[in-house]
Amino acid sequence: MRIAILLYPGFTTLDATGPYEIISRLPGAETVFTAKEAGPVRNDQGNLALVADRPLTEVTDPDIVVVPGTGDWEPVLRDRETLDWLRAADATSTWTTSVCTGSLILAAAGLLRGRRATSHWLALDLLKEYGAEPTGERVVTDGKYVTAAGVSSGIDMGLSLVGRIAGDRHAQSVQLLTEYDPQPPYDAGSPDKAPAEIVAFWREEMRRTT
Repeated sequence: MRIAILLYPGFTTLDATGPYEIISRLPGAETVFTAKEAGPVRNDQGNLALVADRPLTEVTDPDIVVVPGTGDWEPVLRDRETLDWLRAADATSTWTTSVCTGSLILAAAGLLRGRRATSHWLALDLLKEYGAEPTGERVVTDGKYVTAAGVSSGIDMGLSLVGRIAGDRHAQSVQLLTEYDPQPPYDAGSPDKAPAEIVAFWREEMRRTT
């Protein structure tokens, strides 16, 4: 089973590494990080790089596609080469997935039209522009498309996918071995729970910068 994790300049690190840590533990998994060119690809903060093992042209038939998100999605939404690769990979994939604003990239490629999908809460409504049906759920499965909400939810998405492919026992073992047992010091991980003034601040920042 080949798992292709897409990289592009400005990707959010945990969007890629969270699912990788979980999905790469599937039986017989072969995980490849891929980008337009092989080599290091910088994240959204510019202070960390992951290495693309192979260029997109060499990754033609993945079983699972993982698309991480980014805080600056406009460049990749206009990147015809990347969108064309996603369409081609999706044509033969068993599962096509995204984390955070990665769902905008899938949607821009025309893959989520008429489908339920989620994204980072600040970008959720933008899915409508591409014909998708936004939902605030943490992980959404619609056919073979699995989208996860903001950054950390990629781990949940990975576990959900592992359970579907390899069964509950294997997924539970992966959760145990990665000791994924979140106990955050704050209950502010969604706009429904965070203090209203913080949510309002970031909504205004979103409006100001887009």
